[in-house]
Amino acid sequence: MSDEVWRLLTLFDYNTRVVFFGTTILGITAGVVGALMQFRKQSLAGDIVSHAALPGIALAYLIGEALEPGSGRSLWRLLLGATISGIAGLALASFVSRYSRIKDDAALALVLGLFFGAGVVLLSAIQVIPGGNAAGLGDLIFGTAASMSVADVWVVGGLGLIILLIVLAVLKELVVVAFDVEFSRAQGFPVGQLDLLLSLLVTLTTVAGLQSVGLLLVVALLIIPAAAARFWTNNVSQLLILAVCIGGCSCGLGVLISALLPKLATGAVIVLTGTVMFGVSLLCGTQRGLWPEWQAQRRLKQRIGEDDLLRACFEAVETKEGLQQTWQDITQAQLPVDQIGQFRRWTLAELNQRIASARRKGLLRYDSEGNLRFTKTGASSARQAVRNHRLWEWFLIEHADIAPELVDRTADRIEHVIDPTMIDELSHLLQRHGRSIVLPESPHPLQEKLPPDPSHEVKV
Repeated sequence: MSDEVWRLLTLFDYNTRVVFFGTTILGITAGVVGALMQFRKQSLAGDIVSHAALPGIALAYLIGEALEPGSGRSLWRLLLGATISGIAGLALASFVSRYSRIKDDAALALVLGLFFGAGVVLLSAIQVIPGGNAAGLGDLIFGTAASMSVADVWVVGGLGLIILLIVLAVLKELVVVAFDVEFSRAQGFPVGQLDLLLSLLVTLTTVAGLQSVGLLLVVALLIIPAAAARFWTNNVSQLLILAVCIGGCSCGLGVLISALLPKLATGAVIVLTGTVMFGVSLLCGTQRGLWPEWQAQRRLKQRIGEDDLLRACFEAVETKEGLQQTWQDITQAQLPVDQIGQFRRWTLAELNQRIASARRKGLLRYDSEGNLRFTKTGASSARQAVRNHRLWEWFLIEHADIAPELVDRTADRIEHVIDPTMIDELSHLLQRHGRSIVLPESPHPLQEKLPPDPSHEVKV
């Protein structure tokens, strides 16, 4: 088994090398074109082309047999027929959606069903006409990568090179049109011609994938690499590079896995390999991955809890000791734990959890007598949290006409997501109104001091 794996990893076998390089070139090409399709929000264009190519293949076979019996299965003739038919399908879908009341998705579905149905009918007709034989044409639906020859690799490689050169020549224009059509028209870009060029690139990529993954699965190569790359970056150049890498790796690894397990269809394995890469990106992608998103939400929730706790502690001291104490060193002030939870209406368990988290981060401490106090870092953070909150309270009262008795919780939903620049702007605005910007007073009465409640006793 180890010897067989080594032969695969070193591409020792001739047929493995041919299929590996042919499909990898296809994956690289599909990654680039798929990313451009995603930018332009035309990811389903590949699905239309793949289904619309079937009648073109059947017609190319019939024309070839009529002109020169026995030449109907010429790859170049079949690819030409698929290209013409695919472009016709895209053109018809565009025409229907533009000049009728049918929406884009309905037009795409209409053309997809029409062309694919016509292709199936033509393939059935080939079987019944005298001398007709559709054997082998049906393989183009699901692909037969294992039967690729060197000539097929040259065809795929040539198409891939042409596509990449075209993309490099007009990449800037294609990206600008994809993100802002009106700006592109204002700059004099030929939007219609660029859209037509993108459709042609999609068609050529789809046609190039007929031999390896087939009509039905080639659309996955156009969508999956770009969709997976989107979870890792917001930069266009980086996304294109990642889509190329994911597309090439999914095809190359799929071929190796299929060679190791020869009973599995190569095209399906390639698509499944790409799907696994998409799943990894979905979970771990640094930009929109589920795990980083969950971690970011968790950190934000913790930070909001810390800010709320510090502000509740600060306001409890302010209520107990008076405003003057809060201007001075409040690290020696004993925090009235019995009131803190009531400021925020926290349960005992929630309060204990927040205090424990603040202690781990060095924001709060217990003295030798078991009294809860601020650390120097905690006191500074508390002042900043209170200041940010009251700046927003003042702004909402003065400029958003929110009643003072309602502004407290409204500011809670905003203060945790503002940046320092906004805080500085609010400070300058408050200063121009002649108000204190060091520590503004609360615009509404703080909660009155309540008698200790034994049920709110916090255990160390």
